[in-house]
Amino acid sequence: MKNIIVGILVLSVFAIAGWVAYNGGAYNGGEHGKVIADMGDNVSNAKTKTITDKDDRAKENDALNALRSKAGTVSSFDVSDDYDRKCSSCHGINGSGVQGGKKMMGPKIFGQSSEELYQKLLDFKDGRKENAIMKGLLIPLSNEDLKVLADEVGDFSARAIAKENEK
Repeated sequence: MKNIIVGILVLSVFAIAGWVAYNGGAYNGGEHGKVIADMGDNVSNAKTKTITDKDDRAKENDALNALRSKAGTVSSFDVSDDYDRKCSSCHGINGSGVQGGKKMMGPKIFGQSSEELYQKLLDFKDGRKENAIMKGLLIPLSNEDLKVLADEVGDFSARAIAKENEK
């Protein structure tokens, strides 16, 4: 008897699934239907794009990469490529923790001594301080690399003062 009931339920489920598929899917209308229709339009438009669109996209990517490479030198002083790639996206271009008037994800590191920064970097790398992003960035670096990075960031305040005095 159990097998008969289960068989009827399975057939009912397949019948309902077939009926929904025949009537246009579960999201046949409303907002969901519009989203799915828009996605279908985008897919069909993507298939018909020409080679020149790819050239335009390549030009846009080149312009974007040029802007990204300048991001480390927008501050009042130059920073190394290592700092630019590894640190500036969270701590800001000059370590202030603020960029474009908005608070960044990482805290302010500007003004801290190189020894203090080096110890913090070691703590993140060794897991004594918990931060998955920092640990992931620091694991492949040697202690000498961390010292160089800490020395650079520790020198930011002196660089800023020197740059201000040049004006």
